[in-house]
Parts: sequence; C-alpha cells; structure tokens
Amino acid sequence: MSRSKVTPLSKTTALRKSEKPAVKTGAKTALKAKLPAPALTTSRKALLVDGSDHAFRQLVHTLLAFLARHETVREGHAAAIGLAGIEYTVLISVKYLAAEGDVSVRELAAHLHLSGAFVTTVSNKLQQMGLLDKLVDPADRRRLRLTVTQAGDALLASLNPTQRQVNDVQFDCLNADEFHQLLGSVERLVESSERAIALQRYLQPRGPDNPAPSDGGDKPARRKKI
Repeated sequence: MSRSKVTPLSKTTALRKSEKPAVKTGAKTALKAKLPAPALTTSRKALLVDGSDHAFRQLVHTLLAFLARHETVREGHAAAIGLAGIEYTVLISVKYLAAEGDVSVRELAAHLHLSGAFVTTVSNKLQQMGLLDKLVDPADRRRLRLTVTQAGDALLASLNPTQRQVNDVQFDCLNADEFHQLLGSVERLVESSERAIALQRYLQPRGPDNPAPSDGGDKPARRKKI
C-alpha cells in the first residue's frame, strides 16, 4: 500500500501565516490610495508648502505642545511659593512693571492680554493674602496703583534661583537673534489670534443647543464685535 505524501501541519500553518501579511499590505496600499486628501485648514499661500497645509498643522500642534509644557513650568513655579499659576503671573508682572513706573489694573490687564475685571479679581485675592497693595494715586484719586508688598517680594526672591535655572534650560535653544525674532512673532500672533477669535464668534451661529464658549482659566480681554 503506497503512502501519499502529507504536508506536516506545522508547515501548512507557517505557509498560511507567511501569505497573510502580503494580502493585508496590498489591501492597505489600495485603501490608502483611495483616501482623498484632507481639506486645507488654511488658504494663505505663505502657510502652504507645495499646496499642502501639513507643515502648518505641524506648527499648530507643536505650539500646543510647547504651551502645555510651559503651563506645567508656570504651575510649578507658582506651586513652589504656594500660589495658583495666574496668581503668580499677576504678582511677578506687577513686580517687573513697577520697576518702569506706576502700575494700574488697566495697564496690567493690557500687558497680560486679560480682561480688567479678571485682573481685578486676582489682584484682590493677592491683596487679601498680603502680597499686593492697592494705593490711591495722589495725582488722580480715582486711580489705584498696584505694588508688591515686602511679603510678596520675599516670596518671589525665594523662587528666583530655581526659576532662573529652569528658564535657562527651557529657552537654551535660542540665540539672541532668535529670541528677539520669536518675541516679535508671538506678540503679532496674540493680536491676530484675538481677531481670529472675534471672527470665529461672529461666524458661528448661536442657539440653545450651541451656546457661546465660556472663558476659562486666564480670561482674555473682551473685544468689540466686528
């Protein structure tokens, strides 16, 4: 009785396994070829590379990544002296602006690109904590001058050694020219972003099922509708 050759099960299984990836890869390639190109998220030629907005999307997402990490750094500075992030920002901003002259709530709000009402709320809390003072301007009694107290000065001074080291590392990738270029670019981006927000609010229909977005965290200054 002659025996017919039978392929061992292990070899058959191995053969089938080796065939599967080729089929899957081919299917994926065909599927990828059929996918339409995503719609452009910007139409400005200066932001497109060979007609694609891929680099623009990369810029936006990288900026988000940087801002998230910088917020972590700010929160770390603030936590080291027992403050919330925005409280620390207001306190140190008053300290630096006061070195150049009197600081009012309006001037501080403009410097931080926040609403005057929000800055007033934060500065009132810092005043209650004994870190900030509000003095009546002798030249105009309707105007209040913000100043950091001795306790506030001591708090910022205790943070400075660590703060300086961390900032040195975070921005060690920039030379002097790049730093000044970045500073100018970011200032212009803040201004253009405010216009973009105003346009977005104007174009987006509102209704009971689609309320206006609420301001969160550090509230930006409100602008007139355009």
